[in-house]
Amino acid sequence: MNHTERSWENLGLSNDFLFGKVMRKPELCKEMLELILEVEIERLEFPEAQKSIDEEKDAKGVRLDVYVKNGNGEAYWELKRSYVIFICTFDLFGKGLHRYTFENVCLEDKKIRLNDGTAKIFLNTEGTAEDVGRDLKAFLDYVGGREPESGFVKKLEEEVKRAKKNREWRREYMTLLMRDRENLERGLKQGIEQGIEQGEERLAVLTKRLLQDKRYDALERISEDKGYRQKLYEEYHII
Repeated sequence: MNHTERSWENLGLSNDFLFGKVMRKPELCKEMLELILEVEIERLEFPEAQKSIDEEKDAKGVRLDVYVKNGNGEAYWELKRSYVIFICTFDLFGKGLHRYTFENVCLEDKKIRLNDGTAKIFLNTEGTAEDVGRDLKAFLDYVGGREPESGFVKKLEEEVKRAKKNREWRREYMTLLMRDRENLERGLKQGIEQGIEQGEERLAVLTKRLLQDKRYDALERISEDKGYRQKLYEEYHII
């Protein structure tokens, strides 16, 4: 088994590609959102379902229309609030919470809310506070690479195993991985070439200045002594 194949087998749910594939299953996506939003969801709709999906562009997120029950548990209506949900494998705000929810407020008077129906939720897999329910905590623990006991987590684990057996998804992931590596190598090569070019330009300027000052001993020394060369760059203010 080569390195790329091992990387596929070792993927966890924190990986964007695998998470997107697993959450294509509506019942799992629905249960996850019920835990996060703390509402009972009747159904989910994918507004973009009729359009072709560009995996490269859409791998980081998906838009859903969510329909929830009303107070008496009978009728359903579309959830009008707009949520942007981030699942982080680190504590972005450093307060130990599992969930940080933000809404738009007036900075000059925080009692004034915009009430535009939008909220951003940051979930933290490394939270330590007792601020969320058992099932949501288990879900976050699982995304964070741990193995908690939970019915939902068990279903997720089974779907992850099924996803890893999908040959088409494996090939797709490997293709994306190789493309990313090629882009990284290309960027590193360009950076090195640019650095060499900039270094040659600096050396040319330094050489010219030393010739002007008739510092011939220094000219010979800078070809072998990098520390001395750097000292002269600073002395002549060559950046």
